[in-house]
Amino acid sequence: MAPAPGWREKIELMAEKLARRWFVSGRVQGVGFRFFVQRRAQELGLAGWARNLEDGRVEVYAMGPEKRLSELAAALHAGPPMSDVRTVEEREEGVENLSGFRIR
Repeated sequence: MAPAPGWREKIELMAEKLARRWFVSGRVQGVGFRFFVQRRAQELGLAGWARNLEDGRVEVYAMGPEKRLSELAAALHAGPPMSDVRTVEEREEGVENLSGFRIR
């Protein structure tokens, strides 16, 4: 008997969750960057949040499988059309008890 469709994805989602924090600099405020991140994170099934920092950067925290976090990281490097991402600093973080992805 063949496995049910989507079984690999279900196994990936059940894998141990990891967490990452990114600090994104450049023209990333006032260009819809946080909403872009929220939409992409929700598409990837990640939990976490994004917020503007006083120094002009955007901070992003996300939890989920490694592959999905890597996909979000790639999106952060690209940014939405009106942004101009200069640097993305990434750190490993501890997993928090969060659900969904929010803008702070």
